[in-house]
Amino acid sequence: MARKTKTATKLFVLDTNVLMHDPTSLFRFEEHDVFLPMATLEELDQHKIGMTEVARNARQASRFLDEIVSGGEQNIEEGISLTSQSRKGATGRLFLQTRAVQGGLPASLPSSKVDNQILGVILSLRQEQPSRPVILVTKDINMRIKARALGLPAEDYFNDKVLEDTDLLYAGVRELPADFWEKHGKGMESWQVEGRTWYRVKGPLVSTLLVNEFVYQESATPFYAIVKSVDGKTAELQTVKDYTHAKNNVWGINARNREQNFALNVLMDPEVDFVTLLGQAGTGKTLLTLAAGLMQTLEHKRYTEIIMTRVTVPVGEDIGFLPGTEEEKMNPWMGALEDNLDVLNKNDEATGEWGRAATQDLIRTRIKVKSLNFMRGRTFLNKYLIIDEAQNLTPKQMKTLITRAGPGTKVVCLGNISQIDTPYLTEGSSGLTYVVDRFKGWEHGGHITLARGERSRLADFAGETL
Repeated sequence: MARKTKTATKLFVLDTNVLMHDPTSLFRFEEHDVFLPMATLEELDQHKIGMTEVARNARQASRFLDEIVSGGEQNIEEGISLTSQSRKGATGRLFLQTRAVQGGLPASLPSSKVDNQILGVILSLRQEQPSRPVILVTKDINMRIKARALGLPAEDYFNDKVLEDTDLLYAGVRELPADFWEKHGKGMESWQVEGRTWYRVKGPLVSTLLVNEFVYQESATPFYAIVKSVDGKTAELQTVKDYTHAKNNVWGINARNREQNFALNVLMDPEVDFVTLLGQAGTGKTLLTLAAGLMQTLEHKRYTEIIMTRVTVPVGEDIGFLPGTEEEKMNPWMGALEDNLDVLNKNDEATGEWGRAATQDLIRTRIKVKSLNFMRGRTFLNKYLIIDEAQNLTPKQMKTLITRAGPGTKVVCLGNISQIDTPYLTEGSSGLTYVVDRFKGWEHGGHITLARGERSRLADFAGETL
């Protein structure tokens, strides 16, 4: 019986980039065994110096390996158990390459290259253990292609992905079926609080609803509501405030579509501490967020100031070192902020040039631009924190930023997961996807995927056809 289990388990050979991407990957292979070639350890050693995320991960992977190898008198040839170090998360064994191998690589592949040395190790392992699946795990696409060309099985490392398919990502908005009220109207209760109508409904759809999810029905009298609570088979819905109406404008801005209306509802709600807005270019993410921030900072005095930050990943070549203070260095990245402030200032037609200039100066004293590099160890009290281009953050960086929030602070993350500029990040493993998935259904969190572009007919047409 024991022998049968042994042959059923696989042997995964890890490339260096997997350990540098996720140091805990050593413990992510459950009952299967992990093999580390000497070339992987050599590369890990070369990348450990520096303050980058990659260097930090390389050092952490080395620490994990040290703990595993030095934990008890174990024979490395027979493999070292991962059970105790992984807190029983992995029951396989770790094997290290202890001797030189003759893998029989084709003459066209130079053995001086590290990737080819690892492929040689896999060929050798397959010859030694023909009955067992030996699989290469690497983030390097070209190495996977080379492995398959040699007839070796190769896989990407998927454990960091929040979702396999980003189409399944929570949208924050749900259309109710046409027969919703027939199926959920029996014994329904309804009441009014501060001009908003509340409904208590029961039915089959209720168990799938999430707190702070927006629901709607388009008809002659459209129904727009937010789910305020879900308890078993009972849910409470509250109708939303209509920000499309001119009397409910936010710093002169009105919602132009259903999703923008929903977004303003969560941005203006003092009970919602964390908001994520996803959407293509031109859907109004930054404009709505800034308008809501200015309204609540200058008019309602709910927050003391707006802090705006973004990841400094250039689309083209880097422009080198920039002169000036932290704020001045960040200015080239903050073109989006300037453009949106121009729009928000133009709405104030009645005050004339002088009044507009005074408002602009007041706004600039209340908006601070900060770099992500200096966020560690800070605490923000009663601030309105905007994280722009959040799709370029890793889940770890996202956690570092969100945990800066002190009492009375609201954090708003904006991004477009189809525009990731950071190497090694994909739609499925982006920090923005991570927080949308983890925060869904939390009573103090809100999320909206903005669907329609409102920039211009040219931008909309370009977005669809190019």
